Amino acid sequence: MIALQPVLEVYAPDSFALWPVAQSEPYGFLPLSGALGPAEVGTAVMRIADCNDIDPEDEDRLPRPADPLGAFLHGLLTMDGTYASGGLRVIDTATGTILLPGCCNGLEEWRDWLEVVDGDGRASFGHDPSPLAERLGDTVRLTVDADKEGSPVIELPVAELSCLLAEAERDLTDFLQLAAGWAAQHLPNHATLVTAALARALDLPAPVVTSNL
Repeated sequence: MIALQPVLEVYAPDSFALWPVAQSEPYGFLPLSGALGPAEVGTAVMRIADCNDIDPEDEDRLPRPADPLGAFLHGLLTMDGTYASGGLRVIDTATGTILLPGCCNGLEEWRDWLEVVDGDGRASFGHDPSPLAERLGDTVRLTVDADKEGSPVIELPVAELSCLLAEAERDLTDFLQLAAGWAAQHLPNHATLVTAALARALDLPAPVVTSNL
């Protein structure tokens, strides 16, 4: 069986106190879906905000606010190209082979996978490791690390990958809707802008912000 999940690279929070977050491993990946609890959503929002916590270089951008919450969210809310470290994780449960997104790959690039199914039939997803997807007729070969000779591979039908990508898009959409409700509850003064920024980071339309947690 092949499982495909959108995942966010996370790490153990270091005395983070702006909102509740879940405990996590020092380094790992958090699968995003509509099944996350509030603290896990808080962890995801914290991590995506941290990915974009960069001092303004553009003179047209407003300076970083002085208050801790506004300062932490500033990059997320003002950067044009929002980044979320992670991507799609593929697991072959029969062999235990796992393909992970490489360094510098972001969830905002998840649609690159569609190139394998509907485009030129080839896409790569970061480096160290360097995962690669190639379409070979009606089969897709996923190489865990294309820079290493003899790297493990996962093979699956193109039609199956297409279905898995549709499920991954639903997982991201469900997570974004969940995060919109979370933001309305935990960040009421920033909820609309935070939700729009998260949508950009996931390359999805922004949902209506409602409190549902």
